[in-house]
Amino acid sequence: MNIEDIRQFFSEEIAAVANIKTERLAAAFARVPREHFLGPGPWQIANPDALQSPTGHGQASNYRTTPDADPRRLYHNVVVAIDPERQINNGQPGSLAMWLDSLELKEGDQAVHIGCGVGYYTAIIAETVGPTGKVIGVEVEAELAKRANENLSYLGNANAVHADGGNYDPAQLNALFVNAGATHPRAAWLDSLLPGGRLVFPLTIAQGANVHGMGFMLKVKREPSGYAARFMSSVMIFPCAGTRNEDANQRLQQSLMKGTWTTVQSLRRDTHEADETCWLHGDDFCLSTSPLATEN
Repeated sequence: MNIEDIRQFFSEEIAAVANIKTERLAAAFARVPREHFLGPGPWQIANPDALQSPTGHGQASNYRTTPDADPRRLYHNVVVAIDPERQINNGQPGSLAMWLDSLELKEGDQAVHIGCGVGYYTAIIAETVGPTGKVIGVEVEAELAKRANENLSYLGNANAVHADGGNYDPAQLNALFVNAGATHPRAAWLDSLLPGGRLVFPLTIAQGANVHGMGFMLKVKREPSGYAARFMSSVMIFPCAGTRNEDANQRLQQSLMKGTWTTVQSLRRDTHEADETCWLHGDDFCLSTSPLATEN
């Protein structure tokens, strides 16, 4: 099999694992060369057991080295190290595909990817939205942002910027994907969503700075009557520095301990007193168990 055939088989496997419904997204996994973004091999592949623990940074046992530099080693549902000492990785394709599929990306969409790393999944988004669309990757690590921008230069509809995703103003867009853990959504993220716009981000609790947080991916969609919201899969992920504070971390931890995260149906931004429908009552938002009002 040549590399094009291997990528096609890879895309079909990821589509099956993630139950991808967006055909353009599935096709993007066949077109984007992962080795272009991860550099020459051999590569460090994360061991599954290491992915279940938020600690253990820099332990050699967390990774195994591919036997050679054949690019086909990258076309599996595996996590690949970018900076193994800090456990900064190119995430698991099956999980990322599921979250990106929930963004409902369409041809021509304007999108932002916060926490873009080396730009691989930014390129996946770019291929999905097509040449009439646009995606900007945002990365807080200067060297990674530079590397991502260089990696994306072959695409005419994608680039990367060096910025703190928590403070970055994404302007008006159709889709915003945050690939780093937050204790709360930023107002700018919600403000950026055009009618019908979608935000997907990890709402996580953490025990300290630079420790992988644990929680759930949250999808928010701007509807005519407000913001629909629902939790998706569990997640363990690196923190998004500009979107965390200790008070919010404590409130989120208390809410998650209820075990009722599946009851969340909407996100409220109006000022109101906390009541029994408030699953997580934050400073300027509330995750509510109440559904959105139906438009007549």
